[in-house]
Amino acid sequence: MPHIWDSLAAEDIITAREALEGPMLPILHAMQAHFGCIPEEAIRLIATRLNLTRAEVHGVVSFYHDFRRAPAGRHVLKLCRAEACQSMGSEANAAHLLHRLGLGWGETTPDGRLTVEAVYCLGLCACAPNAMLDGEVHGRLDAGALESLAMEVL
Repeated sequence: MPHIWDSLAAEDIITAREALEGPMLPILHAMQAHFGCIPEEAIRLIATRLNLTRAEVHGVVSFYHDFRRAPAGRHVLKLCRAEACQSMGSEANAAHLLHRLGLGWGETTPDGRLTVEAVYCLGLCACAPNAMLDGEVHGRLDAGALESLAMEVL
């Protein structure tokens, strides 16, 4: 589902935060909370209001994995790709699931139900490999369990 740009809401978001020290991250978080992503229009507006280049704002958006350029699906499955999970087979599990869903990293199913994202530690290393579905962590996932988890929301 595409975002609906509301320039007045975006202006209000910036105005409420631009006096903060280091206002860009609070503004970006608020934009994403409001719009579900960081639209191109927001990048232009933030750059103008903070006297930055669009490249500087884009650099911050692209650096932090939690910022999205397009809205996520109704459900978000974050798959851990940190070393502990990799050592327990997470990469093969992820490849199996992504292939099964016909997705790449960060993509959403065509029906908009599920977005699969990479994350680089969920703090559940002792239960590797793990994932987070809609904020709930799940550990010791093999390929079948990971697929079952995803299918619960499809």
